[in-house]
Amino acid sequence: MDILTMAVIILFFAIIALLFIYWQMSRKGKEENKEKNTIQGNVSKTTTKSSSGKSYTKLSVFDFMEFDKIEDNMIVQNNGTRYLMGIECEGINYDLMSEVEKVSVEQGFIQFLNTLRHPIQLYTQTRTINISSSIENYNKKIEQIKDKLEDNKNRFNKMLQNGGYDRRDIDELRLEIARQQNLYDYGKDIVANIENMSLNKNVLRKHYYIIIPYYASELGNDFLDEEEKRNMIFSELYTRAQSITRTLFACSMKSKVMNSNDLAELLYVAYNRDESETYGIDKALEAGYGELYSTAPDVLDKKMIAINKAVEEQALELAKQKVDEIKSEKQKAVEKKEKNFDELVAELATLIIKENKAYVGKDVAKEAIKRIKGEDTKEEEVKNDVKEEKKTRTRRARKNA
Repeated sequence: MDILTMAVIILFFAIIALLFIYWQMSRKGKEENKEKNTIQGNVSKTTTKSSSGKSYTKLSVFDFMEFDKIEDNMIVQNNGTRYLMGIECEGINYDLMSEVEKVSVEQGFIQFLNTLRHPIQLYTQTRTINISSSIENYNKKIEQIKDKLEDNKNRFNKMLQNGGYDRRDIDELRLEIARQQNLYDYGKDIVANIENMSLNKNVLRKHYYIIIPYYASELGNDFLDEEEKRNMIFSELYTRAQSITRTLFACSMKSKVMNSNDLAELLYVAYNRDESETYGIDKALEAGYGELYSTAPDVLDKKMIAINKAVEEQALELAKQKVDEIKSEKQKAVEKKEKNFDELVAELATLIIKENKAYVGKDVAKEAIKRIKGEDTKEEEVKNDVKEEKKTRTRRARKNA
């Protein structure tokens, strides 16, 4: 019992000693934390007072990308040690081909592989077709058709009001108005159907590319400056790209060498896949992302553009109006001449005979003029005969009386 009680007492004192040690350590930790907080507070105060002494590390966005720049239809990588040129290819529907066409495509692809003397990379990119831009272009064309339709309607109404126009011209304009009206209605229906079909649906399309690399170390000449190196690299890459496009033509595949804008669009879609569906690279370039700052156009410039547009529209309207007036006057003159055609011919023939009286003779000229006016002379002779007959009858009646 004595040993057991001694062990319990020793254990009790050991627990008390451990608790005391834990309390001391926690107390020291709190004091150290207070000292650190006060030191950090003083440091932050001093840094806010003198912010010029603090430095920041700035990282460029190009550090996170795998290319340096796009130059001369090439992608530059690794500080100008590696260059890339791209070829955009159109896909072919292999399943819809006949057996002869399939065999020719396979043979062409084998020829393409056998002619390769340098490494290439095949790259496929799936893009969402931006139907909104196509619909916007369709709406612009429809508005142009509408403007032409309104102009023709106004012209048709003026023709009906003025009169003096040929019936054939009026019928042709009526048919043209009907054709443009049908075209306008058909275009509106097509745009409405496309918008309904594409509602909450993504139309995907695959784009196929061949990437051709070239290393600056392949030149093997260290005495060239940067411009000469770039020209030689471009020439070599372009030669390789042209040879590939020629061999792909044997596979019934159309291809073209990509320019700088095509390469920029390719990289833009690769790095901004989600944003490219709603905000394309064309809109990004138009927004002026490459400029230091953007400003609104000058008010006077906008007013000048509006005035020029109004002047042009009114000038066109005035020109059309005067042309229509001249056409109507000419039409009336033509109709008048058509009505007096025989009289004009007779007058001109009489004038010609009178001018040439010395050559044909007076008697012949006189008789010719009488024959030209033969219908009038005969009518006068008949009238004179009737008058003479009446006179003789009245004389006889008076004698008999």
